[in-house]
Amino acid sequence: MAQRKSLNVNGKSVRVTIDDPEMPLLYALRDNLALRGPRFGCGLGQCGACTVHVDGKAVRSCQMPLSSLTSAQRIVTLEGLGSPQQPHPMQKAFIDTQAAQCGYCINGMIMESVALLATNRKPSDGDIRKALANNLCRCGTHVRILAAVKRAAGIA
Repeated sequence: MAQRKSLNVNGKSVRVTIDDPEMPLLYALRDNLALRGPRFGCGLGQCGACTVHVDGKAVRSCQMPLSSLTSAQRIVTLEGLGSPQQPHPMQKAFIDTQAAQCGYCINGMIMESVALLATNRKPSDGDIRKALANNLCRCGTHVRILAAVKRAAGIA
């Protein structure tokens, strides 16, 4: 039986129709709300492509059942960080350093990096590597990603 679920996504109150309360947040974001920032990667919470913020914390949306969320929790996707006209400083840093190659991992890299800088404004290279260690990138742009995070933090 279909149910309606209220969510706060990117600062807006939205309602999604779901058939299964255990449906992952990722599916609601992509299929019901047409948000393409979070991506389906592994479906196991291991690659980071689906990362979003829930109340400021980076979480894997492929592993977050809709039933665990309330309408009071703030969900922010890559689209909610900034716009093409006014990108978030982290998005701008990734663009300026050309940190993306194929771009598949970039959602997770940016979302994890923003969460890192929210708790550590001047991270060391080791801090950044540790924060991003569970985000898979096969293109080999790790040096540029590191540079982008340092640029956004104002330490590059």
